[in-house]
Amino acid sequence: MRIQKKFLVLGVIVLLVAGGAVIMAGKSGMAGGPARARDVYYCPMHPTYTSDRPGTCPICNMTLVKKEITPEMPEALQVDKHLRDICIMHNCHKAHDGKPCPMMVLAKEGEKVTCPICGTHVAGIPRGENEKKILFWTDPMVPGYKADKPGKSPMGMDLVPVYEEETAAQGAQTPQGYAQVMLSPQKQQLIGVKTATVEKKKLLKTVRTVGTIAHDPELYQAQAEYIQAIQAFERAKQSDIPEIVEQSRRLVESTRVRLRHMGLNDELISEIAAWKEAEHSLLFTTPGEPVWVYAPVYEYELPLIRVGQEIRAEVPSLSNETFQGTIRAVDSMVDQATRTTRVRAQLKDPQGRLKPDMYVNVSVDVDLGETPGIPEGAVFDTGTKKIVFVDKGQGIFEPRDITVGAKADGYYELKSGVQEGEVVVTSGNFLIDSESRLKAALEGMSEPGGGHQHGQ
Repeated sequence: MRIQKKFLVLGVIVLLVAGGAVIMAGKSGMAGGPARARDVYYCPMHPTYTSDRPGTCPICNMTLVKKEITPEMPEALQVDKHLRDICIMHNCHKAHDGKPCPMMVLAKEGEKVTCPICGTHVAGIPRGENEKKILFWTDPMVPGYKADKPGKSPMGMDLVPVYEEETAAQGAQTPQGYAQVMLSPQKQQLIGVKTATVEKKKLLKTVRTVGTIAHDPELYQAQAEYIQAIQAFERAKQSDIPEIVEQSRRLVESTRVRLRHMGLNDELISEIAAWKEAEHSLLFTTPGEPVWVYAPVYEYELPLIRVGQEIRAEVPSLSNETFQGTIRAVDSMVDQATRTTRVRAQLKDPQGRLKPDMYVNVSVDVDLGETPGIPEGAVFDTGTKKIVFVDKGQGIFEPRDITVGAKADGYYELKSGVQEGEVVVTSGNFLIDSESRLKAALEGMSEPGGGHQHGQ
């Protein structure tokens, strides 16, 4: 009997010990769960770079910081997953005092918004049934790197998807010798990066030049000879001798060609044909009669000039008095030395204050209409081409080769290379240009033959 009691007591003790061990093991498992979670370290300057162990950032050599493990956001603060987007320059998921973290940005599909902390543009990532096709995965810090599936780049950064629509919208490849760069908010602030949106603007271009009141005895003589040749031809028509008629016709054609070579157009020559004498205003001015002004226009501005445009002329010696006029002809030749073409216009001079060979400041207003305009400060002229840097969002700046037209009111007339609505850098692009060229050069050194890297 005593032996049975001993075995019973011993069994109860064993059961109590086993139960306690199970309970302690459960508590220990719950307490040690987060501790066994994989630690994550990130670079403060490049938050997209992460590692599972301490060390330094391979991009900027800064010491990696351990990321704090925080509980999920309360249900009351959760939002539609299709609208939630986080600025990767901060990557913050914390909630403070029952409110969402101010670094959290909400964006619809395809929408670009601005991070309220650093001003970085954040592009909404398409999700759901209408998700856009992913062409490949890439690393913004390694231009040209492509992979067929998500993962890590050779630099340890998470790969970013490139969508079909994004590639089509670019409309242009990265210019040779340049590379896409990524700048932290601190670095953007340090170099003074400013941006502006490309949008349609009503541009008014003013072509300015210095002209002279015409004193042109040679043209006067040519007009007189043309008028006399026409009168002689009319008389020759009455003759019965064909040789005289043909000789008179050839003389008219010869004097006409001379006027054409001197810069007069067909319309003006036809007017001269009806005159009885040449213009005296080419020799001296008469009150009440129009006077001619000759104004040289640079070759690159000629597409903006046409017959019939209104001009203004100001005379410094007459207290900048303004005279109105109209362009009557544009010479057909370009001066080889100055690369200019002479424009002929007639000015109204009611009081006869303009004198031959007097200098006048001429201006022509050209309406370019409503067209996409890009700020003058955004265009970086390398001497061989024009480059702009497009803010793709999340600190990424993409170089683009663009084509522009006339410059007016601080803007260039945009022809190609950038789409309306895209954001371009207007200040600090000199340093971005230097970093982009440097990265392209280093990339070329690290890739034999200049080829692209592709994921396996």
